[in-house]
Amino acid sequence: MTSRKLVLRFPAHLVDKPIIYRLVKDYDLAFNILKAQISPQEEGVLVFELSGEPRALESGISYLKGLGVHIQAFGEDVYRDEGKCTHCGVCVVMCPTGALSLDRETMLVSFDSSKCIACEACIRACPPRAMQIKF
Repeated sequence: MTSRKLVLRFPAHLVDKPIIYRLVKDYDLAFNILKAQISPQEEGVLVFELSGEPRALESGISYLKGLGVHIQAFGEDVYRDEGKCTHCGVCVVMCPTGALSLDRETMLVSFDSSKCIACEACIRACPPRAMQIKF
């Protein structure tokens, strides 16, 4: 069994379709929703982990792409603008996964995108707006 963490962006015309149901039923995939923002008549965003046999996983992802769903690898959504970061550490306190950490010796903040769940808590908390999300 293989799993991949993905960020899906659904066009407005797809938000009311049973897309995730089709992944489960037709491709025998399991999913774990980490974050969702889906509103009628608007783009939907779903951050989730998709698991299954490698071939089924690739087939399911191809199905999504065929529908016009934009797919990003998990850690690509949130990034830090190094030029804006003042290493104040506010984001470190807000990060629930430890993706942001403070080196006590250098007092510099580091960002490990592989630990990021795209919860956006750091984005809301960052005073100089160094933490950002790609659209």
